[in-house]
Amino acid sequence: MRIVLLLLSIIAGVSAFSSVGSSFTGYGVAVQHRDYAASSQIGGANLEMMRHRKRLKKLGKPADQRKALLRALTTEIIRHGRIKTTLVRARAVRKHVDHMITLGKRGDLHARRQAMAWVYDKQLVHALFEAAPDRYGERNGGYTRVLRTVARQGDNAKMA
Repeated sequence: MRIVLLLLSIIAGVSAFSSVGSSFTGYGVAVQHRDYAASSQIGGANLEMMRHRKRLKKLGKPADQRKALLRALTTEIIRHGRIKTTLVRARAVRKHVDHMITLGKRGDLHARRQAMAWVYDKQLVHALFEAAPDRYGERNGGYTRVLRTVARQGDNAKMA
């Protein structure tokens, strides 16, 4: 009995691939072709682009602590003009400080509100918006420099 069932299953399996009286055409997998010209521009954004060089430094912290650290460092740089921190943190905060100075140069209400949302001190934002157009008016970016100093004593971390 088992041998008969085995032979019937083999014959049924082979008959599925035969062209006589079968509906199987050999194209069981449907292939979808994408129209890249039509799908690449959706809403003005190119969806086929890759995220090269978009990574940010994690600074060994979760996202909320990293944001708080960068906000605090930005506030202190604007307040004191220079700070002493690790090289990686200095390079990470440079982007935010340059953005705050650019907002200060713009000087409109929306830029002021964006700066108030990032910088902790309200009076510091007002001082930045008064001084930035005069001090950085003719410069088109690159407002901050990272100057390397000697390594930290305890753990030999690179400082700037």
